[in-house]
Amino acid sequence: MATATRYMLAEGLGVRPPLKWAGGKRWLVPHLQKIWKKHSQRRLVEPFCGGLAVALGLLPEQALLNDINPHAINFYLWLKKGLKVGLTMLNEEESFYKCRARFNELNSKGKATSREAAELFYYLNRTGYNGLCRFNKKGEFNVPFGRYKTINYDQFTDEFKHYKSVFANWQFSVSDFQSVAVQDDDFIYADPPYDVEFTQYSKEGFAWEDQVRLANWLAAHPGPVVLSNQATSRVVKLYKSLGFKTKILDAPRLISCTGDRASAREVLAVKGV
Repeated sequence: MATATRYMLAEGLGVRPPLKWAGGKRWLVPHLQKIWKKHSQRRLVEPFCGGLAVALGLLPEQALLNDINPHAINFYLWLKKGLKVGLTMLNEEESFYKCRARFNELNSKGKATSREAAELFYYLNRTGYNGLCRFNKKGEFNVPFGRYKTINYDQFTDEFKHYKSVFANWQFSVSDFQSVAVQDDDFIYADPPYDVEFTQYSKEGFAWEDQVRLANWLAAHPGPVVLSNQATSRVVKLYKSLGFKTKILDAPRLISCTGDRASAREVLAVKGV
């Protein structure tokens, strides 16, 4: 992996993710590193890469990072090209809603993969409420203004140039998890939307039937698999029934979809590790 600045690197946590992300798994990286070190020659595949906390924590040489959210992936693809943000970013309510309207306009006009859309997505992510990434049934971004006292945008955008080298051998894709081009010896880490809780991560949502479909898809993979999810009784029962070993962890809820920041119990289910 190419070098990163001292600001980007954190003790034991790899490289700082470029986005704020509700349900991000940076806290889980030390647990995953213990498993990953035996498989670090493999390609890392994430069907739900989200905010990239795990990929940037493990720093694999090769990775296939997928998500159903095309706007996050578009942002990462522009970072890979060496994105420099030219947008004037203001921590002001009027500016936020103008940019949100422009972002939704670009999407409605088929320009969701443009550089402008990537810049706006970053601004909305940093300025919107609680780092949420939420869309209505029309596919419109509808997160409200965050009302932060201060946001040091330059501190983050100055580091964008380093992601180009970090992402050099990483592939990004947008699809349902079952369409991800997985190879038999890949190491899969899956972090789907939590069971029961907020499921409007994308306009399609993620229902219990999708949780079951995912579990069966992961169970069929011949290589190593790690899953994390909310430790509901039905999730734990499902993965145990498919031969996974499970461990319950206390997860810090640093950014919650509801504003609740209490800790929560999370299950780590593993197979073939």
